[in-house]
Amino acid sequence: MRQSLFLLSFILLLVSTNLAGQEIIAHRGYWKTGGSAQNSIAALVKADSIGIFGSEVDVWLSSDGIPVINHDADVTLNGEKLVVQDTPFATLRKVTLANGEILPTMEEYLDAFTQCKNVKLIIEFKVHKSKEREDMLAEKVINMVRQRNLQEKVEYISFGIHFAQQIRNIDPQAPVYYLSGDLSPQVLATMGLSGFDYHYNVLYKRPEWIKKAHERGQKVNVWTVNKPDDIQKIIDLKVDFITTDEPLLVRQILQKQ
Repeated sequence: MRQSLFLLSFILLLVSTNLAGQEIIAHRGYWKTGGSAQNSIAALVKADSIGIFGSEVDVWLSSDGIPVINHDADVTLNGEKLVVQDTPFATLRKVTLANGEILPTMEEYLDAFTQCKNVKLIIEFKVHKSKEREDMLAEKVINMVRQRNLQEKVEYISFGIHFAQQIRNIDPQAPVYYLSGDLSPQVLATMGLSGFDYHYNVLYKRPEWIKKAHERGQKVNVWTVNKPDDIQKIIDLKVDFITTDEPLLVRQILQKQ
């Protein structure tokens, strides 16, 4: 009887370890649910409510220096497309999201995040027209995180290698991941980055990069994995994080492993 209990406990430990080793990140928050929208504060809160590892969000700098939340390089206001980084905050503030929220600032997003109990916040710095603007955005956002003592709950990602290097300069302890898919784990290690966050097609072509990253103590994230077949393939590749628009589906598939 005692041996059976021990065996059952061991099996449960293996299962929980496997699930803990492959974490779920909600892409632009958990937005595929009622009352939510991509990159909305509601999407952040809903991601926290389902108990996953992280919620991703995208940040730009307005023309007058205010960090704002939006994925695309432009927004639509009264039928007119506006480039976010070329538009003053007062104008961007008139934009509403699909769920009726106003376009949020990074300050507002972080204030809401302070109330979250489960998720980490994965902040993507969007590539800007100049390195000076990128430096300004990185410094502003990282200072906001520090002011709220959220350093242990925030990680950073970017397609821009300059952003990744600048984040590392400002906060040497912050987890930083590179998105573009063109650099090997060896190169990222020389830059002191925490790992990579690549599209799944990159890893289908270069699965050996996962092992090489893990050998260097790096973590591996994959985006944006939504279809069941791709989810299973990525799980089998033993990545660390799965970024998805379908967090509940990924959890369901993980639980069947």
